[in-house]
Amino acid sequence: MTETSFKISDDFPPVEYQTWRDSVEADLKGVPFERKLVSHTYEGVDIQPVYTLADQLAGYDPTGFPGAAPLVRGSRPLGHVLSGVDLRQEHAHPDLKVCNEVILGDLQGGVTSLQLRLDRATRCGADLDDADAAPMIGDDGMMAYSVDDFETAFKDVQLSLVDLALDAGASFIPVAATLAALWQRHEISPETARGAFNADPLKTLAEEGLLPTDAKSAIADMASLAAWTSKTFPKVTAVSVDTSPYHDSGATAAEDIAFAMSTAVQYLRAMTDAGMSIDDAAGQILFRMSLGTHHFLAIAKLRAARQVWARILSACGAKKVGMKIHSRTGNRVMTQRDPYVNLLRNSVSAFAALIGGVDSITSIPFDHAAGLPDAFSRRIARNTVLILQEESHLHRVMDPAGGSWFIENLTSDVAEKAWDLFQEIEDQGGMLSALHSNLVADLIDNAYAPRAKDIAKRREGITGVSEFPNLREESVQHPPPDIASLRTSVQQRYAAEPGSQSPPKPIPRGEGWIPACVEMAKSGATIGQIGKAIGFEPGKDTINPIESHAFAQPFEELRDASDAWMEANGKRPQIFSANMGPVAHFNARATYAKNFFEAGGFEMLENKGFADAGAVAAAFTESGAQVAVICSSDKLYADLAEPVAAALKAAGANKVILAGHPGENEAAWKSAGVDEFIYIKCDVLGTLRKLLRDQEVLAS
Repeated sequence: MTETSFKISDDFPPVEYQTWRDSVEADLKGVPFERKLVSHTYEGVDIQPVYTLADQLAGYDPTGFPGAAPLVRGSRPLGHVLSGVDLRQEHAHPDLKVCNEVILGDLQGGVTSLQLRLDRATRCGADLDDADAAPMIGDDGMMAYSVDDFETAFKDVQLSLVDLALDAGASFIPVAATLAALWQRHEISPETARGAFNADPLKTLAEEGLLPTDAKSAIADMASLAAWTSKTFPKVTAVSVDTSPYHDSGATAAEDIAFAMSTAVQYLRAMTDAGMSIDDAAGQILFRMSLGTHHFLAIAKLRAARQVWARILSACGAKKVGMKIHSRTGNRVMTQRDPYVNLLRNSVSAFAALIGGVDSITSIPFDHAAGLPDAFSRRIARNTVLILQEESHLHRVMDPAGGSWFIENLTSDVAEKAWDLFQEIEDQGGMLSALHSNLVADLIDNAYAPRAKDIAKRREGITGVSEFPNLREESVQHPPPDIASLRTSVQQRYAAEPGSQSPPKPIPRGEGWIPACVEMAKSGATIGQIGKAIGFEPGKDTINPIESHAFAQPFEELRDASDAWMEANGKRPQIFSANMGPVAHFNARATYAKNFFEAGGFEMLENKGFADAGAVAAAFTESGAQVAVICSSDKLYADLAEPVAAALKAAGANKVILAGHPGENEAAWKSAGVDEFIYIKCDVLGTLRKLLRDQEVLAS
């Protein structure tokens, strides 16, 4: 046997790009290449169908090595090869005993850090006895108001081994002081304590629309906390830059980065004004970024964010320019309907986060949009990341996306778009000014408008909701906690505390004021009392909050209306499928129509087809429906569309729809009785809303 060498080029010789393109354009038969094969992101970036060596970024080694400038490829030379990524799960159950059980279950299941979301009363800076606080107590978060409550929530948790990250909204100083008091109670040294206070007043202003102090004072308080934390807790960060309010309202990837950078620069200025060095100030910031299901764009977004941040810090004269990123699946892509599809959405987001090189990941339970998750959904959520890491070994490669001509170009394009927008915001006075002037809201609204249009037309489909809906799905429901009882219990408990009715002694800003807050927490003061001591007045600074847009929300509202109608009437609103001719002629459009109308909560009355107008009209009358959709082929429509439409109208149909584009037949078919046409790229959402209003299922 003789040895032979195999060269792939022998059987597959190289093809020049222009040769390939000429062949493609010949196959397109006159359709423009750019229109057919070049796709476009909502950032305004063009995505080519193929990338070659000719698309390599200009310059010698433009993205460098991991751990080296410009840090596109990560802030650490070895990435997470040795340690793996931090799995940081959220906890927001209002009942602290239940919350403790869930925390212990997560830690035993492989979670390495905890994200703690306090309720709206705390996040808005209210005290338990404030007149406006009652409806916010226990809403969307833990009912933890003192160091004793923290003790209940963290019973049997080894606090020296777990990072505790806070989501305290406007109360970042009182809650940080309470956590510091808990560490002292457990004799955890400042050098050992691990966590993130996550002070982010601009995020709170954007999300809630209010702050208990004016925004400039809140930013100054954040800077004071950062300076104190930097000197006191070497393994704790004080500041967060969280873009979730913007992402969940429809911001593009470039906008998300730009808003993050503008916020971070405003925070850097405040921290350096408070006496911190630029390196120490930058080291106090943790970026929290939400990711969607366009995984290539999500990967590019993370890499571009590091590039822009490195560029900013380099301009500021910083020596250490690394960026700490905590990622989370965005609320905007999660659905209430067909929630098990969220398993895939979360998996795509977590995959992108690992490939993109984040430092910590929050994996969202598939039933997140339906309320508080249960033990099963929490287990699946954390195991999603553990499988990607421990079985797929995604963290074992440093920047696996590096060197891809497509990813590198997309990263560069997103970074440049973000940089331009960042400069625009800075020219307008920075992020706080942009929030107050509604510039941020206007930018997001303008960016979301084309996406909303695509969602309405199903050009951007939502599986299980606007595409392939299942009207017979069993909803995922968990008994909600008894908030009223919990609220009454906590109010009565704190009302009985000695001194609860006495106003707290004021703590003036100045030397040692944050340690004074810690001492106040150690003595048993509530978070709200500490807030009053430092001058909180809920609602002192207000804006119109950034409105969130879950992509599935418009269609899910139609399904909700259908559910309510069925509960009241014993059946869903119905549409009769007027299938004409043999199966081969009507099946494709009947299937399209079923998918179309079930997305709005209509029940389709199906059949095996009819030969003539008389037969279909008789069947329609017998069905009891009020709306019919004619389904057949263009060939049969030529002879059947008009007589069938007329027969259905005569049989009592108050609405006749035809599946297919009418083209030049529109006027004639409308004259015969057709009221609406449904076809690819039509306004699905608008059509469904109109039909539901006509049937009095949806309020006008």
